Amino acid sequence: MKLMLVGRTGVGKTTLTQRLNEERLEYKKTQMVDYTGKIIDTPGEYVENRNYYKALNVVAIDAQIIGLVQSSLDEVSVFPPNFSSMFLNKKVIGIVTKVDLSSDTEIARNFLELAGVEEIIEIGKNCEIEILKNYIRGEK
Repeated sequence: MKLMLVGRTGVGKTTLTQRLNEERLEYKKTQMVDYTGKIIDTPGEYVENRNYYKALNVVAIDAQIIGLVQSSLDEVSVFPPNFSSMFLNKKVIGIVTKVDLSSDTEIARNFLELAGVEEIIEIGKNCEIEILKNYIRGEK
């Protein structure tokens, strides 16, 4: 199964992609949609600018799972309420990143719940990402 990651710039989508694909971690700004293995990494600008929502819908055709990514460090969200409803017939999960850098993930979880995700997974630098790998393998 393919997982499409959606979130603001700097939230950790590319790092998460590199971890899931067991690649060397290195910062790079995603300038365009990047298909790497079973992960679709979208530029943050696609969710930060509503004019690109249609592009997200087009790219989502290739994915079975949509991952809305929210950093535990952010006090604002780019996801409007019920944002997940734009991805018809797709499983939409929430992914809270950078949990190792924050003692509280409640705000991020609330943002993702308001966006309408079905389940929330917390990921950090030293946290296990097997749950996401299971999704990609179709075991979840």
